[in-house]
Amino acid sequence: MALHFPVGFLWGASTAAHQVEGNNTNSDFWLMEHLEGSTFKEPSGSAVDHYRLYREDIARLSELGLNTYRFSIEWARIEPEEGLIDEAAIDHYRDVLNACKECNVTPVVTLHHFSSPQWLIRAGGWESEETPARFARYCAHVMRELGELIPYVCTINEANIAIGIAKIMKRYQSGAPGAQVGMNMEKMDQMQTYYAELSKAFGLPPSEINTFLAPRTENGIEIIFSAHVEARAAIRRASPHTQIGLTLSLYDIQSIPGGEDHAAHALQEEFLQFIPYLKDDDFFGLQNYTRAVYGPDGIMPVSADAEKTQMGNEFYPEGMEAVIRYVSKHLNIPILITENGVGTDNDERRIACIDRALKGVHACIADGIPVNGYMHWSLLDNFEWQLGFSKTFGLIAVDRSTMKRTSKPSAIHFGEIANKNELSLMAY
Repeated sequence: MALHFPVGFLWGASTAAHQVEGNNTNSDFWLMEHLEGSTFKEPSGSAVDHYRLYREDIARLSELGLNTYRFSIEWARIEPEEGLIDEAAIDHYRDVLNACKECNVTPVVTLHHFSSPQWLIRAGGWESEETPARFARYCAHVMRELGELIPYVCTINEANIAIGIAKIMKRYQSGAPGAQVGMNMEKMDQMQTYYAELSKAFGLPPSEINTFLAPRTENGIEIIFSAHVEARAAIRRASPHTQIGLTLSLYDIQSIPGGEDHAAHALQEEFLQFIPYLKDDDFFGLQNYTRAVYGPDGIMPVSADAEKTQMGNEFYPEGMEAVIRYVSKHLNIPILITENGVGTDNDERRIACIDRALKGVHACIADGIPVNGYMHWSLLDNFEWQLGFSKTFGLIAVDRSTMKRTSKPSAIHFGEIANKNELSLMAY
């Protein structure tokens, strides 16, 4: 018995520019990685050399049987100094898009995936009232140049991530593990030294260094979503055929008796408050990795006997179905799964993650929820931000001494599902 997916379903894998391309020297992350006392385990360096090897990687994705590639265009490459457009960078991403076209791969482009130009941070970053206009200007330029090759665009990746980071840091301080983004908690005691170095590097007081992943004020969160709204309008003028959305990082929010109010507050804080900014989008980019369970005292630590991922999260692929269902109740637009995956060195668990998540996706589609694609995180083992190269999320392994790529069994398994457009239920 097999579960069949709709004709035209988008089967893909995702990457983020800074995590795979390498030598992103004008970005804020590059600067932060190289500071004395940096909280990064190691610098990104040449990452996995995707900036040079993108044609090989896209061809491999296609050969596996996938028909979609979600990747990001790096603002710090396009506009290394404010108002200065690097035409060579535009040409590079044009060739990435053409490589997709030649391989019959649908590109889903993200215009901001965590990393920003250094000049933007020096100009106030993601707390500045001028950032939405600056971001919209960048987006408009990219789409005027490349929009004819871009059918889907995500303006901002995980626009709500600062809320999650604040909660992760609070949980860490209380002794509870688990992080959905690559934060190096082992070096949190170095933060005072690190912020002093940051202050020198950016020429700003630490409190005014507002990178995308820095703690946000309420006004800063509004600025991020206003940047999405302004960018959406600019993109529609520059490339009217392109479908526009953004992505949010969403836990499957659950509660035990006594935790219902905490769970309701989390749902409001992490998703519902943003619906006014999203309702006019063409699609919603949904990203889920685990669940969050709330009790009478707030979020509960992961059970001691639960299976955990490399990130300290509970291995819980069933969260995908629940998140799709509660998003669809509140947002009446098509859904793309833009990220779902697992950090693990046991590839059999990655296969299980894919199958169990897709079973839930199919159940939602069967109930009439418009889920139009599933993009696994990640195409390649890559640079997991502050955690360096220590975590393995990829369908494809990379030997960084040679940059040789090797498709894992999970990549072949996922490709077979995509090729057949069906999920076998033999495992269930």
